[in-house]
Amino acid sequence: MPKTRQAARRFARERAKGGTAVALEAAPAAVATAATPPKPSPWILDRWRDLLLFVGTPALLIPIFSAAQSRWSAQDIFLFVGAFGAMGHHLPGMIRAYGDPGLFRRFKTRFVIAPIALLAVCIWSTFYNVQAVQLVAFAWGIWHGMMQTYGFSRIYDAKGSAAAAAARARADFALCLSWFIAAVLLSPLRFRSALDLYYESGGPVIPPVAVVAARNSLVVMLAAVTVFFLWRHWRDWRAGRAISPVKMTLLLSSIGFWWYCNNGVQNILVGIALFEVFHDVQYLAIVWIYNRTRVERDESIGGFMRFVFRRSGSLIGVYVGLVVAYGALGLVAQGVSSEWIKQSLIGVVTASALLHFYYDGFIWKVRETQTRSALGINDPGMVASSLRRPIPVWLGHSLRWAALGVPFAALCAAQLAGRTVPAVERTEKVAEVLPHDAKAQLNHGKALHEAGRTQEAIARYEAAVTLQPSLAEAQMFLGLAWSDLGELNRSVEHYNRALELEPKDARAECNLAGVLARSGRRVEARQRFEHSLELDPKLFLAHKGLADLLRGAGDYDGAITHYSEALRLNPDLVEARDGLEAVRIVSGKR
Repeated sequence: MPKTRQAARRFARERAKGGTAVALEAAPAAVATAATPPKPSPWILDRWRDLLLFVGTPALLIPIFSAAQSRWSAQDIFLFVGAFGAMGHHLPGMIRAYGDPGLFRRFKTRFVIAPIALLAVCIWSTFYNVQAVQLVAFAWGIWHGMMQTYGFSRIYDAKGSAAAAAARARADFALCLSWFIAAVLLSPLRFRSALDLYYESGGPVIPPVAVVAARNSLVVMLAAVTVFFLWRHWRDWRAGRAISPVKMTLLLSSIGFWWYCNNGVQNILVGIALFEVFHDVQYLAIVWIYNRTRVERDESIGGFMRFVFRRSGSLIGVYVGLVVAYGALGLVAQGVSSEWIKQSLIGVVTASALLHFYYDGFIWKVRETQTRSALGINDPGMVASSLRRPIPVWLGHSLRWAALGVPFAALCAAQLAGRTVPAVERTEKVAEVLPHDAKAQLNHGKALHEAGRTQEAIARYEAAVTLQPSLAEAQMFLGLAWSDLGELNRSVEHYNRALELEPKDARAECNLAGVLARSGRRVEARQRFEHSLELDPKLFLAHKGLADLLRGAGDYDGAITHYSEALRLNPDLVEARDGLEAVRIVSGKR
């Protein structure tokens, strides 16, 4: 008995020192307690960092974006996020694809052929204005965002019980897929954009009745999938199988935020930018965590990847800086003056997005042993249930590419052959499907206007204004339509309404100035032209209109300056070239 107490005291001293207990025979209960493995953490990092980076991020983004909108326009926010976020976050996946030797050897054919093929197709489509590539990017982007949410739900569920998580995978997938698709197809803004893009890509006309029936069926399917998901998890809970509360919170916050970004914002550009930031924060954080763990555990990884993903706080800044630098390529493409360079860069940006979607489809799979190990998921049951494949991997991969490539080729052929649905018809079909969407009515009015059917266009513009009185663009096009019909006073009235709603609309200012000039109100017209150029110095029509006024007033030097600037901005503007030639003849300054 004294020996037992002595051994127990020795065991306690060893534990106090942080050493390994050695009195196995003397303190069996204590040893058993010490040998019990710690309870696995339900978090990827820890509670607060997971809530900040993966689960609760939307709660921070909404007030940040509300403040940003008071200072910047929706277009500026969208361009900034699109460049530094959407484009920039492609880089970390590329670093892993080409910096991890084992991964590169495994998928070498894909990593070599895919970038060459996609880059060639994207640059070609940009030069020939083939819209099918944008349609593919649109659909694939939705799938990609959905799969990231699904992937995080799999990780958190597996943290509780990998075997149970694998059994629930289909229910999770069905829930994510149905809610992500429904948020787009049931959103008037996103659905209109998707339908317009589909028709511009060469897609055949879909009868409005069929579209309405499909959207109604989607609502029924959404309800059925949601009920099945809840029943499946309730059954597991009743059976005592672990369900991750973090996963359920993640699904609620991610799907709810996706729905808000597509249906709850007034400007869809802001909604797209909002979810993009959420997606980017999640992605950049999880890739950093994963790659850092890989570098620490795999000595075969060296070079640039080992340098960037070492355990160092300062290297997080390097990581973010590289992402921002890569994203800047998207802004460069917008600012290049050379048309062929600009089109090539746009093709590169599109190819980068498609490669990102493609690579992420197979390099981050949770069922992979390497991925699970880096994320702290060690239950082999998850792998056993997910590796049963009815067909070989290469065949499945080929079939997926065929499912994407065949419709894409058909759309390209239809567009290049000139078999796209005419603008008037396609905008009419969209307006029929969305009778309460002001922008759909406006777009139909624009198509009618361009076709010379001005009176019919006015009816569509007025319908848009009735549906959404704050739609400044509809008021501006009403001003343009009445101007075309010679009703100058009515035109001025609608242009003024448009500027009351959107005071910084340079184009509306320019158009109003032109109508004032035609009405003989030359002083007001000059002030309006000058103001439009303050708002947008690159508005070549304003330069040309102001030059006409200055020429009529005898200010030949000023006229030459603005005609020259208009031609610099648009070398094909014949009216400016003729005006410049005429004023040089009159002034003798050839």
